[in-house]
Amino acid sequence: MNQTLPQLPEEDRSQGGPQNEARPGRLTSREEHALPALKWVRWSLVFVWLLTAVVSIHQWNGQSSDLLHSAGVPAGSWQDWLIGAGAALDLVIGFWLWLRPSKMAYAMALTGMLVMTLAATALLPALWLHPLGPLSKNLPIAAALLLLMQAHTGKK
Repeated sequence: MNQTLPQLPEEDRSQGGPQNEARPGRLTSREEHALPALKWVRWSLVFVWLLTAVVSIHQWNGQSSDLLHSAGVPAGSWQDWLIGAGAALDLVIGFWLWLRPSKMAYAMALTGMLVMTLAATALLPALWLHPLGPLSKNLPIAAALLLLMQAHTGKK
């Protein structure tokens, strides 16, 4: 399926003029055009982080600890600490993106995702080759966070 992006109005493609000047508290035509899609991107990320936290907690003694066990993390306090810390981080990021979206929230989500991806890569590098792509999916999530950071016009 070959889709083309909608063309912006001529005034938005010009090199200057009032349409391209920064207007504090107001969106440009381009930003207004992209706003509905950006909301969907943000809400999809909120859903990913909150669902991940819920599943991690629900599967505390199931898939969560099995995954860490297969990585060589012994059962007990280390597993509990890693699962709890990961779920807590996911909850904080999910609620932050939901309730207080900001450049800082997007940057912290990106940082948290990077840290968790590096930790998962160190513990279970084979996850990069998993057919469902639990780590490779972080690449488009990173791109979405960078897009939201760039598009965010609010403070912080």
